[in-house]
Amino acid sequence: PHEYESSTNDARAFAEARLVILNGAGYDDWGQKLLDANKASSREVIKVAELVGKKEGDNPHFWYNPAYVTQVADKITSTLKSIDAADAGYFDQQRSQLTIAFRPYLEEVANINQKYSGVPIGATESIFAYMATALGLNLTTPPEFMNAVAEGNDPPASAVATFQGQISGNQIKVLVYNVQASTAVTTNLKALAASRHIPNVGVTETLQPDNLTFQDWQLKQLQGLEAALKSTS
Repeated sequence: PHEYESSTNDARAFAEARLVILNGAGYDDWGQKLLDANKASSREVIKVAELVGKKEGDNPHFWYNPAYVTQVADKITSTLKSIDAADAGYFDQQRSQLTIAFRPYLEEVANINQKYSGVPIGATESIFAYMATALGLNLTTPPEFMNAVAEGNDPPASAVATFQGQISGNQIKVLVYNVQASTAVTTNLKALAASRHIPNVGVTETLQPDNLTFQDWQLKQLQGLEAALKSTS
């Protein structure tokens, strides 16, 4: 997603859209470029970063924060109602259905927080940082390590050494890694964790498999994390 290049189909879709949703915070700059090239006074734009009070340089993985997800859903609903007031009742109904659909996902977040709050974990990149906070887990990995991997850069040697020490000393209970951002460094850390009998839990940046709903995708990952945490307690 970070390296996505827009197509002519994207440009056409943006030009014709009544509502465009951008992640922001430097994650999808290509989208802003399409908006700038196809200005339209009738088009509504939701910039998630601005909505949740973030800026470029901040962690852009907002969909891993359950509170942000709810906030964005509410904003989409209110914006659709302003675009099409005649169908406001339908949009409210759909939002209510989404609340019901989200219930197992949000209940699992609360469940893990209640059972495992304060448990130290590690993560190979920043994608999971928001969720770790929501779960009450203590993410001890050096931020400069996670941010470097998320941006496709080599992490500082000092951060790698610190992370290796945390794993070697069994100072974390679980290692969370981004399946879609594997490097030689993260692969070695996964192997080190396995050698120390620290469970590895994979997460992804995008829907995997892509036929799942957002909430089912998140719930599946959370259940995998809970199983790993349970195995170490």
